[in-house]
Amino acid sequence: MRRLLNLCFKNRVFNKTPPHLETSSIDIMEKPPTSNAHEEDTLHPQGLGANMEAQPSTSNADISLPSESPNNEPMDSHYSNNIIINHDFSGGLHLWHPNSCEAFLVSQETTRPKGLSDKLSAPFAVITKRKQQWQGLEQDITDRVSPFSVYNVCAFVGISSGASGNQEHVLATLKLEFEDNSVRYLFIGRTCASTENWEKVEGTFSLSAMPRRVVFYVEGPSPGVDLLVKSVVISCISFSQCESDKQKCALFDGEENIIQNPRFEDGLNNWSGRGCKIALHDSMSDGNILPVSGKFFGSTENRTDYWNGIQQDITGRVKRKLAYDFIATVRIFGNNISTANVKATLYIQTADLREQYIGVASVQATDKDWVQLKGKFLVNGSPSRAVIFLEGPPPGTDILLDNLIVKRAAKAPPASPPVVENAAFGVNVIANSNLNDGTNGWFPLGNCNLSVGNGSPHILPPMAKDSLGAHEPLSGSYILVTNRTQTWMGPAQMITEKLKLYLTYQVSAWIRVANHASKPQNINIALGVDGQWVNGGQIESSDDKWHEIGGSFRIEKQPTKVMVYVQGPEAGVDLMVAGLQIFPVDRRARFRQLKKETDLIRKRDVILKFSSSDSATLVGTSVKIRQTQNTFPFGTCINRSNIDNEDIVDFFAKNFNWAVFENELKWYWTEPQKGNLNYKDADDLLSLCANHNIQLRGHCIFWEAESSVQSWIRNLNKDDLTSAVENRLAGLLTRYSGKFKHYDVNNEMLHGSFYQDRLGKDIRAHMFKTANQLDPTATLFVNDYNIEDGCDARSSPEKYIEHILDLRAQGGPVGGIGVQGHINSPVGPVVRSALDNLGVLGLPIWFTELDVSSDNEFVRADDLEVMLRESFAHPAVEGVVLWGFWELFMSRDNAYLVNAEGDLNEAGKRYVALKQEWLSRARGRIDEQGKFEFRGFYGVYEVEVEVANDVSKEKMVKASFVVDKGEGPIVISINL
Repeated sequence: MRRLLNLCFKNRVFNKTPPHLETSSIDIMEKPPTSNAHEEDTLHPQGLGANMEAQPSTSNADISLPSESPNNEPMDSHYSNNIIINHDFSGGLHLWHPNSCEAFLVSQETTRPKGLSDKLSAPFAVITKRKQQWQGLEQDITDRVSPFSVYNVCAFVGISSGASGNQEHVLATLKLEFEDNSVRYLFIGRTCASTENWEKVEGTFSLSAMPRRVVFYVEGPSPGVDLLVKSVVISCISFSQCESDKQKCALFDGEENIIQNPRFEDGLNNWSGRGCKIALHDSMSDGNILPVSGKFFGSTENRTDYWNGIQQDITGRVKRKLAYDFIATVRIFGNNISTANVKATLYIQTADLREQYIGVASVQATDKDWVQLKGKFLVNGSPSRAVIFLEGPPPGTDILLDNLIVKRAAKAPPASPPVVENAAFGVNVIANSNLNDGTNGWFPLGNCNLSVGNGSPHILPPMAKDSLGAHEPLSGSYILVTNRTQTWMGPAQMITEKLKLYLTYQVSAWIRVANHASKPQNINIALGVDGQWVNGGQIESSDDKWHEIGGSFRIEKQPTKVMVYVQGPEAGVDLMVAGLQIFPVDRRARFRQLKKETDLIRKRDVILKFSSSDSATLVGTSVKIRQTQNTFPFGTCINRSNIDNEDIVDFFAKNFNWAVFENELKWYWTEPQKGNLNYKDADDLLSLCANHNIQLRGHCIFWEAESSVQSWIRNLNKDDLTSAVENRLAGLLTRYSGKFKHYDVNNEMLHGSFYQDRLGKDIRAHMFKTANQLDPTATLFVNDYNIEDGCDARSSPEKYIEHILDLRAQGGPVGGIGVQGHINSPVGPVVRSALDNLGVLGLPIWFTELDVSSDNEFVRADDLEVMLRESFAHPAVEGVVLWGFWELFMSRDNAYLVNAEGDLNEAGKRYVALKQEWLSRARGRIDEQGKFEFRGFYGVYEVEVEVANDVSKEKMVKASFVVDKGEGPIVISINL
C-alpha cells in the first residue's frame, strides 16, 4: 500500500525544530499545498528477492553501456541521459535514502573508516548498520521513468571487509507501488561484490504500466556487512525499440498524444518561441547534454522574462470537459543557474476573447539531469485558441525540452477502504505515560536531562476525556527537562510498532514551562517520521501554569521509525510534561453522539393544524411529509471558468445554497494594475448565483499577507496607500451594496500585517467601520486559518478571541468569526474545543474554506464527515463553505469530491448522503383534533394529504410550509 503522511500542520512548520527535521514555513493558507512526506521503503513481503518479475540482462550485444576506466571505475562523460540524480554522490547523499539503516559519505578529504580498502576510490556511499539483507540505499525515480521505455541500469558497488568472505551478492531492485495499494518488486540484476574492487551490477527493465511510485534501490549483502555504492546510472536506451508496437508508440506519436512532433523528429515544426527564440539540438555543452528519447531536443534562446518559453498551439486538439495528462522531460541550461522552477501552463482564449492561464505542472529542474514534469488539466469551455507552453526560470536561463506528451487521462481504478485490524480505540500508545516507573521508556533528545517531579494535574486534559478509553487517573507526576541548550531538546519515546496505518490519532498532554522564562514560549508535541516532522499540537505559554495541548495526526505510509518528542521553549528554559496521551479515536462512536446533539439544536417540534370545509372527514386522513430543503447554509467556492462547464454548474446548483468566489473579488484580481478595474468575472459569477437563488459571501476586501498584495500596492507610499485603501472600500462596497451577505474584511490578520505595518494598528478597525458604513446590510467577518486544529500557536482560539475583542474595542463592528478549516486528520474533541472557546463571544461562527485531504477517498470521506458533523452539531456554527469540490479546480491536492470528468468519488458520496440524512421525512394520520405532529430539521417542506370528496371519493392535496429556527413547538395552519 502507498505510504503517505497526512501532516496535521501542512507546510506551516513550527519554528523550533531539530536541525535534521527543519522544513520551510509558509504563511498563507488560502491555497495550501499538500505535504506528502517521503519515507523509507517497507520490508520485502516474501524476503530478499521475493516476487521478482524480470531477469537481469544476459546479453549486452544490443545495449550501449556506460564506459569504464581501466581500473573498472565508471567515467562520467557519457552520463548526460542518466535519470539518477546525484548519481556519483558529488552532492553528498542528496536524494539518496538509506532503507531502515544508516549511510554516510566517504570523500577524498575524509578519513577512511577502518575496514574500507584504500583501493576503492572516493567519493562513495557507505550503507551501514544493516540488520536485514534487503536494507540498502534507494532513490525515488517516479517522475523520471515512463511506461514502455527500456532502461539500462549500471551500478558500481563494493562491500566492507566485515564480510565473512571476500565476496557478497549485491542486487539492483525496483519497488513498484500501484494505485490499488499493491506492491511489486522487480529484480534488475545481481553481482558478486568484493572488498578490493568496484564491481558492476547491471540489467534492464521496462514498465508496461505506470505505477504510482517507483523506487530504485541497491541491496543484498549479509546483515552486518556494509554496502558500498560508487555510482548508479539508469539511462533510457531508446524509445525506438517500441516502434514495432503501434500501441506502445501511440504514447508519443499515435492518436492518444495530441502534441505534434513531440520528440522533434521533424525539427522545430509545430513548435515556436513564446517571447523568445527556439533552437534544435542533437547535443549541447560539448556533448554532455544528450537527448533522452530520440535524436533531438528543443531549447529556448534569448529569454528576457520569466514567461518566455517554448510552446505549441493545440487548438482543435484539446476537447472540453475531458481530463488530460501532461508529461514532459525537461532541464535547464545557462546563466550560472543550477536549479530553477519550470512550469507548464495552458493558455486559453474563449470565443468572447476572455483569456485564461491554467497552471498544469511544476518541477524543480536542474542543469545536470533531465527530469519529468507531470500534471493534469481540464478545459471547461470550447476555446477559440489553446496553447501549451513552458515557462518559469529566470531570464537568461534556457529551458530544454526532450519530449512532450498530452493525452487523455486514464480513469482511476475503483478505490478501496483501508483495512485496519484490531484497532485499539482510546488506548494510549505511550509507555509509562504516568511515570509510575520513573523515566523508563523515555530518553532525552539531545544533551538535556530528564527527571521526575510531582505536582501536575490529576485530571485528564478536557479534549481527551471524551475520546480516551478506560484509563487510570493521572498520577500527578511530570517529566522535568533541564539543561536544554537547543529549542528542540526534550523528552522522547519511540512508538514505531504501536501505530497503525490510516487510523487517526489524538494527541493530548499537560505542558508547563519554568517561571524563569522571560517571554512567551512556544511548545510543540512533534513526531519524527523517518526524518519528516509531523505536528501533533502546539501552544504558547506566557506563564508558569499548566496548559492543555492537543492535536492529531495520521500516517498513511508504513514508516521505519517514529519518534514522539516534546520541544519548543528557548534554550535554557526548563520544560515540564505530564500525562502525554496518543491514542486512536473511534470516529463512529463520536458520530453517534453527534447525531443526538444535532437533533437537539437543528430540529424543532412541528404541529400541523389542518382545516377544511368538513373537518370531521379529516380524522384519520393519511399525511406524508417530505423536506425539500434544509436551510442551514452549505456552500462552496467557485471561479469564473466553472461557468463554462454545465456539469460543474449543475452539481453546484443542486448541492449548495451559498457560494464564495475563489479569487474574482480579491483586490489583486479586480485591480491588477492601478486604475485597471476588472469586475466582469465577479459580475458573471454574481449572475450565476442569483439565477440559482444562492447567497454570497464576499471574499475578501483586503488580505494582510504581503505576498498576496499586488506589486503596485506594495510600491505606494503611506499617503498613496491610504488613498488606495479608501478607493478600494468605496469602489467595491458601493458597486455591490446589498449583494453580498458577508464580507471577509481583512483576510488572515493573525498571520500577516501588510496594511497594519504601513498604516498603523488603527487601519484594521477603520476598514471594518468604513465597510459597515458603505454597506450596513452585510455581516463583517474576520477570517483566518489553523484556528480549529490545535497546531498553530499564532492562531489558537485564545489568540483569535483576543484579536476580535481588540478590533471591537477600537470600534470595529466584527459581526462573524470565519474559521477557514484547511485541516488534516481532524479529531472531533479538538475541533469542538476550539468552537466552544470561540462560542463565548456570542458571534456566529462559519467554516469559510473547509477542505480535507487524503489520497484514499474513504479516509477523505471520513475526514469530511468529521468536520461536517462537528459543525452541524455545534450551536455556534451557522454555516459551512467548502473550498471547492471539483478535481483540478481546488487549490489543495486530493481534496476533491467529484473527479475531473464528473464522477462522484467516496468523499462526494459521503457529502451527498449527509445532506440527505439532514432532510426530515414523516408520515402518519391526522388525529381527532385535526393535527399531525413530528420533529424535523429547519427548512422547507412539502405535505401531501389524501382528502375525500363527493366526486372521486379522495384527492391528493399538496401544500408547502417552512419550519423556521426558534424555541418551542411551531404551529402551522394548513387549509385544505
